[in-house]
Amino acid sequence: MRRLICLWLTLLLLAALLSGCGSDTDPGKADSGGNEANPAPASLSVPSAPEYGGRYVTGSIGEPSNLIPRLASDSASSDIAGLLYVSLLRYNKDLELVPWAAKRFDVLDGGLRLAFELHPGIMWTDGVETTAADVEYTYKMMVDPKTPTAYAESYKLIKEFKVTGRYTFEVTYAEPYARALSTWAGEILPKHLLENENLLETTFSRQPVGNGPYMLKEWKAGSHLILAANPNYFKGRPYFDEVVYRIIPDQATMFLELKAGNLDIMGVTPQQFLFQTTGPEWERYFRKYTYQAFAYTYLGWNLNHPLFQDAAVRRALAHAIDRESLVKGVLLGQGSVTGGPYKPGTYWVNDKIEPYPFDPAKAKALLAEVGWTDSDDDGVLDKDGKPFAFTILTNQGNEQRIKIATIIQSNLKGVGISVKIRTVEWAAFLKEFVDKGNFDALVMGWTTIIDPDLYNVWHSSSAVPGGLNFVGYKNAELDGLLDRGRHLVDRVERKKLYDRAQEILHRDQPYCFLYSPMALNVVSARIQGIQPAPAGLSYNFEEWWIPKSLQTNTARQQ
Repeated sequence: MRRLICLWLTLLLLAALLSGCGSDTDPGKADSGGNEANPAPASLSVPSAPEYGGRYVTGSIGEPSNLIPRLASDSASSDIAGLLYVSLLRYNKDLELVPWAAKRFDVLDGGLRLAFELHPGIMWTDGVETTAADVEYTYKMMVDPKTPTAYAESYKLIKEFKVTGRYTFEVTYAEPYARALSTWAGEILPKHLLENENLLETTFSRQPVGNGPYMLKEWKAGSHLILAANPNYFKGRPYFDEVVYRIIPDQATMFLELKAGNLDIMGVTPQQFLFQTTGPEWERYFRKYTYQAFAYTYLGWNLNHPLFQDAAVRRALAHAIDRESLVKGVLLGQGSVTGGPYKPGTYWVNDKIEPYPFDPAKAKALLAEVGWTDSDDDGVLDKDGKPFAFTILTNQGNEQRIKIATIIQSNLKGVGISVKIRTVEWAAFLKEFVDKGNFDALVMGWTTIIDPDLYNVWHSSSAVPGGLNFVGYKNAELDGLLDRGRHLVDRVERKKLYDRAQEILHRDQPYCFLYSPMALNVVSARIQGIQPAPAGLSYNFEEWWIPKSLQTNTARQQ
């Protein structure tokens, strides 16, 4: 669901961070459905070598909020920013950090010092060269308290940043930092264009100048964004001439566009994947891919709301929600129940924790213990004359989240809780409700990061307007664990800390963790170069291409 991270958050991230905002080193094997070479229709002879040209079209439920990386936590922004800018490092197909803009890097002094050298000749699209001064500016921007970012903490741990040459720099830490290298998988920003700008008002957020494989050609609000291949990209121009993001706020409409051949890719619903994308026509024109997603979906409680301030109430609510039915009814079995913030089956999951079982009778008993009873026999629990009634908020166009809210509404009605459902357009949902804490409860999702660090979402310091801890959860013991966990490099010792962190989250239930879904992707058969891997599909997007014979056609015109 909001870049983290991905964000990768967006990246992955995320984030990620919120789709509607990698996981462990063993995230699972991608399943291409037997089409790993991603061939075009049988009638087409695919060239042995990639060919340049063509337009790749995808859809996005939400419009980007900001194309200055790290100032936005939504996936629409991070997906596009990931094509406009480069970072020093990035994750490969096996989720290993490898050089990108960095020509080389060294880990020195037991991890306390990192030394980087950039490739020369990485040009911003206005003709200015990318240098170590740009990295220094990006660092300073991130630690500036006036910068509206939720991702500053990793940069704040740097003791000293020192430019040592036009293309070289070093960073020093006061103590080992487990995520030091992943900090430098964040995008580099242009000093010469931003250092004198007000980041809250600059036109750069909608008219960015990047140094990545693509550059922004057109942004028509509410309709589409068009990215053009960057002919001066330092690794060589990508194969597609253009990448188009169409803003389609409704998944059903997006699916019709995919079926008509007007989109090249879509993450589809389980119903669509299992039952509506079968048969000769779909097999001829499309390829299907499924793998465990780096994500989880949750019901978040506003802990500043009087109804949800008592952890005993939140535990009772966890017993009142039938998560197995959510997996069966919403995902059609294409996912698994989860009780915490890590991808099921991976190393960092505390396997001693079991999700709260669905038990309405126990839920009612627990609520009664803290004073919630139906004193006037109207079918709704009350306490001190006030009914247990609230609204679940989620974003428009996301059918799965609306179904989740509907099932939860029914579950909670069964224990005497009155729930209304409200949907809001994506941009307003984030800006006016999530960021401002203006909600009772909400259904959302996070992409998970490769490192187990939970700091940005769960540390008390992130429980501020615009922070990722928008439910307002604060726990001193958890803060201490998250602080220490960032500075441990021993994997076994780190796991002990994060196991305890999961116990605290399980006990306090600031979220009701619901499930981790399977990623279900349908891709036009004209798209070549897809190689499923532990990292998923798009890790090698620069290598995707379309045969010349199909570059002027839609998928259905093949």
